[in-house]
Amino acid sequence: MEGKNYLDPEREAFEIFKSLPRDTSIHMLNLVKFKDNATYPADHECADLSWSGKRAYEEYGKSSGPIFASVGGTIIWRGQMDVMLIGPPNQHWDTCFIAQYPNSAAFLEMVTNEEYRKVVVHRQSAVLTSRLIRFSP
Repeated sequence: MEGKNYLDPEREAFEIFKSLPRDTSIHMLNLVKFKDNATYPADHECADLSWSGKRAYEEYGKSSGPIFASVGGTIIWRGQMDVMLIGPPNQHWDTCFIAQYPNSAAFLEMVTNEEYRKVVVHRQSAVLTSRLIRFSP
């Protein structure tokens, strides 16, 4: 994949997200491209494990899953990308899924949760680039 890598929301997009209605169910499309090798901060307990990006993302899912569930989040669709039929042929996503939240306040509760902030390092270490797109079901 060429160009800028996207890992975390940028302030402007996050402000728009927060300004949208907060009382209806939302779907979040996740498209994720892994690094070949995870890159943890030098002082992190996983820094010397030589994990692949995929393995570090699996740890993120395992560690963040209970927090995701506690705010009412569920995965409503997961798929494996086969081919880009329309779009840049050099873009390939390693994992694709749609997460459903009861409302955007639940998503905000998750990402500001103290325990989540500790485990999101697995995602940040694993992901080369990603897209996170909010949809109204």
